[in-house]
Amino acid sequence: MTIKPLGNRVLIEPKKQAERTKSGIFIPETAKEDSNQGTVVEVGPLIKELKAGDGVIYSKFGGAEVKEDGKDYLLVELKDVLALIK
Repeated sequence: MTIKPLGNRVLIEPKKQAERTKSGIFIPETAKEDSNQGTVVEVGPLIKELKAGDGVIYSKFGGAEVKEDGKDYLLVELKDVLALIK
């Protein structure tokens, strides 16, 4: 990973939406909603509350989308992280 967040920023890998429902029905791309859950990949040096590997819920409208090695990431400020998933 070559992306290292600065200050109070967090790099998150968004959770992928399911391709099918529990009953096996295929969900087309146009019907999928963006998830607001993900996994912390890296944290900036000012952050003590989170660490890599933590599951989080973040604001849908905050942050910047980043691509690295074919993967999608989201770079958000700590204030846009709403909750820790345990």
